[in-house]
Amino acid sequence: MFTSTARYWFCQFAGWGAWALINLFFAYQFASDIYLYPETKRNLFFFALTLDLIWSILLTHLLRLVLKRIQWMKFSLPRVAAIVIVGAVTAGLTEYYAFQATCNVTGLSLDKFTNNERKEKAIAMEKELQVAGTDYYDYAAKTTIDSTKYVAFNKIKKTTGWHRDKNGAWQFEEPWKGKDFWAITITFILMALWLLIYIVWHYVNKNRNDQIDKLQLEAMVKSLELKTIKSHINPHFIFNAHNSIRALVDENPQRARQAITELSNILRSSMQAEKLETVPLQQELNIVKDYLALEHMRFEDRLKIEMSIDENTLEQSIPPMMLQTLVENAIKHGISKTIDGGTIKIVSVNKNGFHELTVQNSGSLNGYSSHTGFGITSTHDRLNLLFQGKANFQIHEIEGGMVESKIIMPL
Repeated sequence: MFTSTARYWFCQFAGWGAWALINLFFAYQFASDIYLYPETKRNLFFFALTLDLIWSILLTHLLRLVLKRIQWMKFSLPRVAAIVIVGAVTAGLTEYYAFQATCNVTGLSLDKFTNNERKEKAIAMEKELQVAGTDYYDYAAKTTIDSTKYVAFNKIKKTTGWHRDKNGAWQFEEPWKGKDFWAITITFILMALWLLIYIVWHYVNKNRNDQIDKLQLEAMVKSLELKTIKSHINPHFIFNAHNSIRALVDENPQRARQAITELSNILRSSMQAEKLETVPLQQELNIVKDYLALEHMRFEDRLKIEMSIDENTLEQSIPPMMLQTLVENAIKHGISKTIDGGTIKIVSVNKNGFHELTVQNSGSLNGYSSHTGFGITSTHDRLNLLFQGKANFQIHEIEGGMVESKIIMPL
């Protein structure tokens, strides 16, 4: 890939080189008799093209240095427009007169060569019109205008641009009126076009970089938010798991030791999950099963567990610790608040192009702190961050004295 400097110089030579090729094409196709013959004239034409290319690249590069020096991107749009106008006029005038001066100093001026050709043609036309050696150019001083001399004078002048003054000295008057004006105007247009391309390119590039920076910042914020959410989930889970084990230490030490092993497995899995944005459902279910095993020791027969897992969903990706959070909330706000306990049911199914993950528990929404508990809030936030609004989370009461928490995620 090109560096920015290499890309700039490539565009400089490619752009101005293309302009030189366009001039060369028109010279060969439409004006070969004017610019390419004889050989001396063709060499001068090539020299003029090369010189124009050099001055164009040099002056536009100086324009670039000036723009960078004044830090033009900090200016308002009206000031940038003013810079384009002033820059185009200044560079255009400089190039035109620098080009002419260089041609004159080197003695390799195509215009001078062409004018000398025209003068030789004018002298030849005098002989052809049989007025050579006469005072035909002084026709206006006569009392009666000689039409033959008048026609000869105007024909030579109109054809070549050369004519003799009243003293007989040759004078040149450009037959193409406004030639210098149009040449300078074209130079202005080229410089203005270069400036516009340069400025628009940098505006687009800056906008693209701003968008990239914005996306990177959003990604960083997203990552930090996810890490913050996880840092809240893990201590919450550990606290409840320790309470479950503590209840078993005196009653069943052997089972407590087994529970510690299960907790170690859960902590190991959760630590690995913190490194990922998503994990397979199967991995998340392993954590949930260990957690429910710990909680079942505390609640015993008060906790009934049901699972309906479609095997096709086991490899589906879900946010780590999210299912465990919903199960934990179901026990904390549902099962633990009823004397007789209740049922936890976990359902996973693919439906209509979405993965539906449902946790149902005995109880009512009154125990969920009006839907603003940390588990519910963190679930909403994580789904929004990971799926950009394409996932949905609902929690509501259903028939049979149950509360249903449902997550709908795109496959």
